[in-house]
Amino acid sequence: MPAPIPRANKRLGQHFLIDQNIVRKIVAAAELTPDDTVLEIGPGRGILTAALSRAVGRVVAIEIDAELYSMLQARTDWRNVELICADALAHPLETLPAGVIVVANLPYYISTPLLFKLLAHRPRFPRLVLMLQNEVADRLAAGPGDADYGILSVMTQYAADVTKAFKVSANCFRPRPEVGSAVVVLRPRSQSLLSPAEEARFAAVVKGAFAHRRKTVVNSLRHEGYESSNVSEALAAMHVVPTVRAEMLTLDQFMELAGRLRLRLP
Repeated sequence: MPAPIPRANKRLGQHFLIDQNIVRKIVAAAELTPDDTVLEIGPGRGILTAALSRAVGRVVAIEIDAELYSMLQARTDWRNVELICADALAHPLETLPAGVIVVANLPYYISTPLLFKLLAHRPRFPRLVLMLQNEVADRLAAGPGDADYGILSVMTQYAADVTKAFKVSANCFRPRPEVGSAVVVLRPRSQSLLSPAEEARFAAVVKGAFAHRRKTVVNSLRHEGYESSNVSEALAAMHVVPTVRAEMLTLDQFMELAGRLRLRLP
């Protein structure tokens, strides 16, 4: 008699994908070949894992839930799936070979820190195909002037080209979540746009500029310790009006602003 299927763990925010059509669309979006290795985070009950195992040479699946891990280990219909019982946030991604494609239905409650961890190792991943809460997907893909444009948009687009591939109805999951989802495709840049030191300054400027969204960039950065005169001079040199707010600056403008402020910071 087969073991009972574990119930969804609310603490882990589990919502299991049940729609095979969505599975096919995810696999298609990942542009997989039989020679590929895929990293899947949170395989759950294995509906996507099974499809991935048929499409590629190797699947590495990280599952934090010990009951689900045991259930997946008992399956005999795949031979190329390596299961790891671990917290993906703590697992050393540097142990994976270069060229691994990430395909994952990220748990909502840790989707942002997981995304940033993956992007921190972006030279290892040519593509990331991620299912996220729809509003998070909108923030990743948003451009200057959009209501969803913010720190997450700028920092993600600094690291990768972002495409919102398609929406996924809440009805495609059990238990049914309260919100819809979407699949995004991230293609990390082959080379960093800035050096590590420049990147740290850039991230600090972006964070400071968005820290007080209703304020101008000058005033928001002033509250974060930057000299108003320095910020105003930098914006003037960029031919940007001093009343600009963070949500109107492009990625290139943020990088230029950080560069112009570099020599003026302590």
